[in-house]
Amino acid sequence: MQDDVALVDRSDRGDVVVTGPEARSFLQALVSADLDPLASGERVRSLLLSPQGKLDVAFRALLVDDEVWLDTDPGFGAQLAASLNRFRIRVAAEVRDRTGEFGVISVIGPAVPDALTAGLPAALHAHVAYEGARLVRTEHGVDLVGPNDALARARTQAVFDAVPSVGAEAYDAWRIERGIPAQPDDIDDKTIPQEAELERDAVSFTKGCFLGQELVCRIDSRGHVNRFLRRVHDIEGDWPVAGAEVVVDGKGVGALTSVAPGELRTGALGYVRREVEPPADVELRWDGGHAHARVDAL
Repeated sequence: MQDDVALVDRSDRGDVVVTGPEARSFLQALVSADLDPLASGERVRSLLLSPQGKLDVAFRALLVDDEVWLDTDPGFGAQLAASLNRFRIRVAAEVRDRTGEFGVISVIGPAVPDALTAGLPAALHAHVAYEGARLVRTEHGVDLVGPNDALARARTQAVFDAVPSVGAEAYDAWRIERGIPAQPDDIDDKTIPQEAELERDAVSFTKGCFLGQELVCRIDSRGHVNRFLRRVHDIEGDWPVAGAEVVVDGKGVGALTSVAPGELRTGALGYVRREVEPPADVELRWDGGHAHARVDAL
């Protein structure tokens, strides 16, 4: 994926649709991103936080005509739908978990076929109709999001069939190398958005009120978090495991949350105390193993 192009079937992702005349205003009052400026054919990353400002679910929102499509990490579709429905009181909006009915195919790499990008607007996250699904421009290529039968038909087309497929382990190694956090391994219900730099593209500080806003905005204006999610690479020694301790000058300063498969060895992700300024050399320790590594920002 890094050098050329690859196709990854990510249809295990959670998928929720919000419909109805008040769908967008309902979401706008709850989620961290500003949906008001978006038009159909645009997309944004967003978070649903707890009232205390910790992460509930991270997701992407696609505006498709009068519907809002939300997709999230595997295993979190039901949680996202349930959390939204808890706040759906006297609102003309419906929230439905359609995980298993909808999916995602990602084509990733610098050599994405021109046939897939030619009809896409240049703006990041723009999306257009494509054979019963939506073709979305991403930071790393394109995603095809839609019903499973539409994705199955697309896989038979020459433009998709010509792209080599890779499995979940290769994708996981790639996203770890790129510093892309996944729920629940790297971000969970204890995570403050700024700890994983989620506020960079998933939080609006100008939209007005949203659930959990007080803590997030207070940290942004006059506070700080005590740890940051970091990339861990150039690992020399034994190959670590998730949970391995990050050590500086003999003192534990964090722990790994995701580790690439041993046969691919692209690196790891982990939380490190804010006092450790990247780039920094660290030790990794765990039962039966030890390694040296380098810590960098996401």
